Amino acid sequence: MTKNDFASAKSISFDKIPIIDISEIYTENGFEKVANELVQTARSIGFFYIKGHGVSLDLITQAFKASKMFFELPLEKKASIKVDVNQRGWMGKGMTKLEGAKTHDSKEVFFWGWDVDSSDQDVVDGVPMVFPNQWPDQVAPFLRTDILPYYNAIIELGRIVLSALSYGLGKPKDFFDAAYKKPLGRGQLVYYPPMSSKDLKEHRFGAASHTDFGVLTILLQDMQGGLQVLNQNDEWIEAPPIENSFVCNIGDLLERWTNGDLKSTKHRVINLNKSARYSIPIFCDPASQTIIDPNDFSLSKIKYEKITAGEHISNRNKKNFKQYKAVSYTHLTLPTKRIV
Repeated sequence: MTKNDFASAKSISFDKIPIIDISEIYTENGFEKVANELVQTARSIGFFYIKGHGVSLDLITQAFKASKMFFELPLEKKASIKVDVNQRGWMGKGMTKLEGAKTHDSKEVFFWGWDVDSSDQDVVDGVPMVFPNQWPDQVAPFLRTDILPYYNAIIELGRIVLSALSYGLGKPKDFFDAAYKKPLGRGQLVYYPPMSSKDLKEHRFGAASHTDFGVLTILLQDMQGGLQVLNQNDEWIEAPPIENSFVCNIGDLLERWTNGDLKSTKHRVINLNKSARYSIPIFCDPASQTIIDPNDFSLSKIKYEKITAGEHISNRNKKNFKQYKAVSYTHLTLPTKRIV
């Protein structure tokens, strides 16, 4: 057994994780075809690539450049917006230990969400997961202006993919629309440094095995590789970068919302290259007060209780990130107003 065997994964053909061309989604006949393909894949695998997505290469290049420039800043500058219990700002290496992991992840992350200010009524009311962002305008004024156009394009892409999933599940195309007028839309810039000998000795990952908390993840990864997905045979397989595509996966909330019909699949990241790995996952999550009710999609025996999106994600954050450990959450209110 070599020192890297703990992170081994099969290198198999791309068709094991399907590549779905969604360019026809804007046509009547094409929409139904894409919707059926997305749902079939979401039921069986929970992971897929999408191409023909319409997001411009200029926005992608601009976002990656801004991310790299930010992480190259001195630690003290990044620490000026140190992550808070609102899950906004910069998180240094060692602050994430995912549920079930042996040790902390080897990564840095910048977190943001749907842009609101302190006067927003949801912020004033203490709605879970709705907070002003911590943009590093003093030390990296480029970040907000270079990231938000890309972020907005991906949120819109998420709405389109979700409309197709909704249709493929037998619901109207606009089923999710009300929940996405003011989405949580959590975004992350992630920097994975090359693994050190200590990291390998301690079986540390860039991101240990986990499922995503939310509804739908749209991931932009650079060409370094390192993403691995657990298949139905409990084998780790590589999900290599494919140019001009995004990796999409179903999150826990959508699995819960569909009463287990769609699959939230375990995945992990390890950077065994000699250079850094960068990725930008956007978690296309609905408004905080959206009630996740399996009865919306299922007539069979219900496996999950109702929960709001904000409550679910807040609970998962508390279990996985160190900044929450010594904080009381009695001030958080969990609204019961239904959206959708």
